[in-house]
Amino acid sequence: MNDARLVCIRCGAAYPADRYAIQCTACGPDLPTALTVAYANDRLKDVTRERIARGPRSIWRYQHSLPVDASHAISLGEGVTPMVSLTALGREMGLANLFGKCEFANPTGSFKDRLASVAISSAARLFDARVIASSSTGNAGAAVAAYAARAGLDCIVFTAGVSSGPMISQMLAFGATVVSVPSKADRWTLISEGVDRFGWFPTSPFFGPPVGSNPFGIEGYKSLAYEICEDLDWKVPDWIVMPVCYGDAMYGVWKGFVELQTLGWVDHVPRFAAAEIYGSLVEAFRTGSDTPPLMPQPYQTAATSITSPQGTFQSLTVLRKTRGVPVKTGEAEVADTRRRAARMEGVHLETAAAASLAAASALRANGTIGSDDTVVCLLTAGGLKEMLPASDLGNSVLTVTADMDDVLKAVAATRGKDLTSKKHAAPARSDEPATRIVKGATS
Repeated sequence: MNDARLVCIRCGAAYPADRYAIQCTACGPDLPTALTVAYANDRLKDVTRERIARGPRSIWRYQHSLPVDASHAISLGEGVTPMVSLTALGREMGLANLFGKCEFANPTGSFKDRLASVAISSAARLFDARVIASSSTGNAGAAVAAYAARAGLDCIVFTAGVSSGPMISQMLAFGATVVSVPSKADRWTLISEGVDRFGWFPTSPFFGPPVGSNPFGIEGYKSLAYEICEDLDWKVPDWIVMPVCYGDAMYGVWKGFVELQTLGWVDHVPRFAAAEIYGSLVEAFRTGSDTPPLMPQPYQTAATSITSPQGTFQSLTVLRKTRGVPVKTGEAEVADTRRRAARMEGVHLETAAAASLAAASALRANGTIGSDDTVVCLLTAGGLKEMLPASDLGNSVLTVTADMDDVLKAVAATRGKDLTSKKHAAPARSDEPATRIVKGATS
């Protein structure tokens, strides 16, 4: 299946497959642009839904869409994650059809496993790489560390002091070499030198302005488009809402929907919404620019997985091609949405993951999203990725004596609850199930 080449997503200039570590040189440094994978052969010929259903229970069931044959995949069973109906939260937002694609069910707990599986498979099978390199705030580093271990490759991850403790623990457990440096820019300088001098295989961005992650890894995100449609009985949602840093997943998902349209399995591509922190894409939309600007960072966000102050051309491409919109999400709104998702739906999210739900709520409030639109939010990682204080969780451990009356008094005083009733109180909402697993690829 080694028929891959690379093309510029802006100007269409073609490059050989081994140029995965560069941006488009034809566009030049003033127009930072990513390359994307294209295939010489007709990969979609003879692809059927039945053939996909017979494939592995992982993203590799869509091997026609990936640069490496499934027989050579470095896999931990990534993908085929649950999609759940967020009934109570949707009702509060005014959305009748709100769904969450639960990417925290992946092997290392985030959507980055899709990228890591394909990137490491490509590194090992196509380029004979020996060392995997990543700059990461957490999820990407944990994912590539796991898949590098699976492949028997060395992995080095550069952090800059903002990574969450649990994610650092994951990297260390998988045997990665984790290096903390003074600044984010230092990470990129060191990886660039490693790529140039030693042939390290980079899975993440490592120069600025950023253009996105390794193009072979981004191919793994196309699987999300297939799964979402399969989950919805091959219907296309009206909206896909995603937290965005460099737009890797958003670009990959969009490519997947384009493939589905080419196959004739769907008749259109959904609109995309990008939830960001500092508003680079919002500013690019306001000014009409094709180069998202570098924005000030007046505060350090709790959504560490989407901290980039500068968006990418690939993000703008998806938004403009799909009549999509960027949304600048506030810290308080994201934190509140994270708490409500846990309390109302039993879905405990990493702060950055909750940005997609906060953006969907904002777009419904301003009328961009209709009340009957089908909205799928990518829930990129779970809350166990972070160590949040009790104050952020809106709850705390009660310390009492081993006496039931003391327990009941403490519960009543702190939680306002009476736990003595023997009769189960009816839920104060409709008779619809609070969380319904959607049948399809995730059944």
